Amino acid sequence: YVRFHLISPLIQQSAENIVLFDTFVNILSHNLGEPAYEADVAQLEYKLVAGEYGLIIRVKGFNHKLPLLFQLIIDYLSDFSFTPAVFEMITEQLKKTYYNILIKPETLAKDVRLLILEHGRWSMIDKYQTLMKGLSIEALSNFVRAFKSQLFVEGLVQGNFTS
Repeated sequence: YVRFHLISPLIQQSAENIVLFDTFVNILSHNLGEPAYEADVAQLEYKLVAGEYGLIIRVKGFNHKLPLLFQLIIDYLSDFSFTPAVFEMITEQLKKTYYNILIKPETLAKDVRLLILEHGRWSMIDKYQTLMKGLSIEALSNFVRAFKSQLFVEGLVQGNFTS
């Protein structure tokens, strides 16, 4: 089991940064779909999660091939690229995801409660409005470049691994 948390102070600076971060993680997951398929067949699992303060990379499975899968994810992260068509597809999916969260009373109530309790939190309404105003491909490229330049990493490796 390998878990790394790539933390960046950039994410919580604005609602736009949070939306750009969600877009980035979704595009990264989309890009990894085909190359990581063989790892899935070999019973290796990975998950990319857009956490509040950074990207969480979780990888688990048999230890002898796990570093290869982790390296694949890191390679795609470092050489991040996307097409305008993928950008449009992911932003449309995010609009639907945000809207579905907003129409459920229990998730909206949780979001409002956390907004009251946590300092500097952006509401789902802020994120949805930011996304509806529109994002640019240049803004995403600039955000990803800045995100990669301001990272702090925490990691946990557990299981049958040598140092």
